[in-house]
Amino acid sequence: MSLDAATASASSRVSAGSPGGFLSQRHSTDLSKYNPEKGLKTVAIAEVAERHARRAKDATRLLKAVELKLTEQRKFVLWWDGQGLNKAGSPILTDRKGLMAGRDGIPDSVTVHRWRMRLKDERKFDLTLSDAQARCVKVCEARQGQSDYAKATNTGETEWYTPAKYIKLARVVLGGIDLDPASTQYGQRVVKAAKFYSKDEDGLAHSWPGRVWLNPPYTQPDIAQFVTKLLKEYTAKRTRAAILLTHNSTDTTWFHQAANVCAALCFTRGRIAFLDRHGEPASPTQGQAFFYFGNKPQVFRKHFELVGLLVRRG
Repeated sequence: MSLDAATASASSRVSAGSPGGFLSQRHSTDLSKYNPEKGLKTVAIAEVAERHARRAKDATRLLKAVELKLTEQRKFVLWWDGQGLNKAGSPILTDRKGLMAGRDGIPDSVTVHRWRMRLKDERKFDLTLSDAQARCVKVCEARQGQSDYAKATNTGETEWYTPAKYIKLARVVLGGIDLDPASTQYGQRVVKAAKFYSKDEDGLAHSWPGRVWLNPPYTQPDIAQFVTKLLKEYTAKRTRAAILLTHNSTDTTWFHQAANVCAALCFTRGRIAFLDRHGEPASPTQGQAFFYFGNKPQVFRKHFELVGLLVRRG
């Protein structure tokens, strides 16, 4: 299969239309119909596409190739473990005559174990994919133009959306999202807050009761104003709990103010590839940080420990 065909195959398997679309597709995998030979060929094709895209510094094709490779490796692990193991550690195959570990391109048990540790658990898979995406972005940064650079700086575009896997973690930690004070109708397809405020409605002009998710605009003075507002609402106990996502701008006053009030802080491992309305990733020039405000920092730690470095106050 040609590189273009491989990329087309990746595109058909990875939804670029909305955040989280590709993740939802893998949940519907029917392993009873899984063909391991075909799956491993797809992995090989994706690896070829990945090498070509990396050399070309084509971020879009590289991301698709990596997503396809990891998805197929996870499917293979789930299939492998579903077969049962013999005493030698090889899968017991009753319906795949001639398919044996170490032969016909089938990975050995060590390789499968390595895939299993990173990919079988759904949460670890999401985080492995996130880390891979961040590395892809870093590899391709040298070819990004000024318009792409502006996507990730504090003076660029503000309408960028958090990948669904992080929203999912935040929702679990908070127990739900009552308010997203800096959002759009499109963004709510993923956040699904009980209430949100758009730019026209000016979230700064309202109170923020309940459980809050905040990914503020990263332009100045907006970001400082939104962080200050969150701290006031939390201190006044109108905001019961919150998770704030920003760049790791540790040199700024607002970052230190938030760090001094939050109960826990997570510095991401790698960079979050924020998405535009078409599902295309931005290229951040720095890492990010999640701030947790609330009385359950241990729950935050449990769910964000694989996202990055955890720091707990007190």
